[in-house]
Amino acid sequence: MSRVLAALASHAQEEPDGLALTGDRIALTWAELAQAVAFAVQWLEPHLLKTAPGAPVAIALDNGPAWVVLDLALLALGRPSLPLPPFFTAEQRGHALTDAGAGMLVRLARPGEHGAAFIAAEPVAAESLSLPPGLLHNGVAKITYTSGSTGRPKGVCLSLAQMEDVAEALVDVLGRETAKVHMAVLPLGVLLENVAGLYPTLLAGGRYHAPSLRSLGFGQGSRPDISRLCAAVAAARATSLILVPEILREMLQWMGDTGIGLPSLGFIAVGGAKTPPSLIAAARAAGLPVYEGYGLSECASVVALNMPERDRPGSVGRPLPNLTLTVRADGELVVGPHPFLGYVGEPAAKGPWRTGDLGAIDDDGFVSISGRRSNLLITAFGRNVAPEWVESELLAQPEIGQALVFGEGARALCAVLVPSAAAIGPTALDAAVERANAGLPDYARVGRWQASRPFGTGPDELTGNGRPRRDVLRAAHQDFIESEG
Repeated sequence: MSRVLAALASHAQEEPDGLALTGDRIALTWAELAQAVAFAVQWLEPHLLKTAPGAPVAIALDNGPAWVVLDLALLALGRPSLPLPPFFTAEQRGHALTDAGAGMLVRLARPGEHGAAFIAAEPVAAESLSLPPGLLHNGVAKITYTSGSTGRPKGVCLSLAQMEDVAEALVDVLGRETAKVHMAVLPLGVLLENVAGLYPTLLAGGRYHAPSLRSLGFGQGSRPDISRLCAAVAAARATSLILVPEILREMLQWMGDTGIGLPSLGFIAVGGAKTPPSLIAAARAAGLPVYEGYGLSECASVVALNMPERDRPGSVGRPLPNLTLTVRADGELVVGPHPFLGYVGEPAAKGPWRTGDLGAIDDDGFVSISGRRSNLLITAFGRNVAPEWVESELLAQPEIGQALVFGEGARALCAVLVPSAAAIGPTALDAAVERANAGLPDYARVGRWQASRPFGTGPDELTGNGRPRRDVLRAAHQDFIESEG
């Protein structure tokens, strides 16, 4: 049986009136959550009879208690789930449904729609899909598609054991007392929030608060209305969050502008992209307990994490106890012992997983990430440079909000920079680049730069986790990048 469902049953018996799950319009005790999951199972069962055995069920809902209840119901039914992130384009969503051979789509019901039901106060409908079966791996419990750097994402097949191993390891290293009130900020359709936020909170007996992304002011992109987000954190008295660096940066700026603190927070995990050590230091100075981590979808979202008693800024922490981490001779990180099941439609994954990330492990076991192997630049002088390394130095400067570095085959690196504020002009940016260069060897210094509008204002410029898509932004700035200045 699922360890998460076993924990739910245990909490429902031992503390039936304790709050377990809250959202915009509903609060469920442990007993009520168990009843809601049982009701969702009963509602889903006749709909599943119309689908092929084992066909995945896609969930296309905003964050909220209904999403959580349906996810748990699918665990109880042993039916693979296919979370659809809300930031997916129509093309990406269609690709995921077709690639995985989804048998059913659970979505928000239309007014008066036949067969709809209220799941945790949300009107939802089950839409049967006539799609050919997907080539899935035995034992798959969840299929996650990440937008990554391309428009046609791959489906990562994860087993229940793999996801729950990660969730249980997080509870073990952070302690059950950390699980008080965890608030979802990232979409539940993103594996990181699902496996590292929801499941550990349920295992440890905390309260999971899932406000709708709409209520936090999220639009079509990855950025919320930061004032609404911070007000929601304060109102919920949230004790833990999972954030991407850009949201952390905006939260910190809001606190500085308003003079308002968020004292209820006891643990903030930040990941999804490289986080400058200066941002973590500034956040901690402002009273935000921020700890950087690292993970991949293929490893069920979390591989390593800093934490209060084992923390080294500049690293992404030590590996979780259920995993092994080694470094190949070329610097690539390898995670073992058991990989994910494999990608949809591809051969089963075997042996430890080569991550494609470049990094190192120090004598104390702390892991540092220098960049993606696929992003590695080779300059005209034959020097290898991970652009993320240079970008982290640029982003450590307060004047620079976003940065991308290019220079494949060039005599010198170039950078596309977004000022952190509209009032910051060329002179200030030039000084910021000089300071960044002072901490870099000659071959990795930025020789020229160009200011840009914020990344993400154009189509497909950011992934769902807020990471810049290099290929899209390179095309947008091609003339500057290919010129020699």
